[in-house]
Amino acid sequence: MTTTAKSAYWKGVRDAAPFFFIVSPFALLFGVVATEAGLNVFEALAFSVAVIAGAAQFTALQLLQDDAPAIIALVSALAVNLRMAMYSASLTPYLGAAPLWKRAFVAYFLVDQSYGLSIGTFERHRDWSMSQKLAYFFGVVSPVCPFWYVFTVVGALIGEAIPPSLGLDFALPITFIAMVAPMLRSLPHLAACFTAVSASLLLTWLPLNLGLLAAGLLGMIAGAAVELRTMRGHDVAQGEEAEA
Repeated sequence: MTTTAKSAYWKGVRDAAPFFFIVSPFALLFGVVATEAGLNVFEALAFSVAVIAGAAQFTALQLLQDDAPAIIALVSALAVNLRMAMYSASLTPYLGAAPLWKRAFVAYFLVDQSYGLSIGTFERHRDWSMSQKLAYFFGVVSPVCPFWYVFTVVGALIGEAIPPSLGLDFALPITFIAMVAPMLRSLPHLAACFTAVSASLLLTWLPLNLGLLAAGLLGMIAGAAVELRTMRGHDVAQGEEAEA
């Protein structure tokens, strides 16, 4: 690793370090919930290693606990993780030229924290080389993903020994607020967020977590519609300027 790549790596570590205090209780809570749902320590760890997506893991586990059909649990978890496809498309201009095996690791470790910090940094440092970008990405991953595994095991081992009064469930909303809020920088973003949040609250009566699926879909439709109208308005304005 070159000196510049090392600097980028450690910058990623520093930038992501605060997320340790969010990921750790979040993973701890998942380990506890997993054992309460009947999984053993190995199964809880395998779940985290295989999926490495906290919101999807909680969604699937909760639905299975509620005796929902397996297909509903799978579809719901997939819907929650659809944002990863958008994350991947967004990062392609920056990391798409990397070797296939490196892109495979990027794909595996693409989580909310690694995406949110990386996309913002790559936009500010467009002169970075591919090695610097990859080093930064994996620097961000270092204080996040390994501890997701470690604290999943800790939570599974101590199980119900954690008192409910600790309120570890705060980690999930705090994580997403910290990640999403700084990214709401345009009208389409705000439209998608407002629509999805409003719909999720209005559709809580739907069974089997279907309200979440509908809210996510409506949010994406609203964001795309606003972005399309914005682009058309911009094109019209440019056309009028050209005619003038």
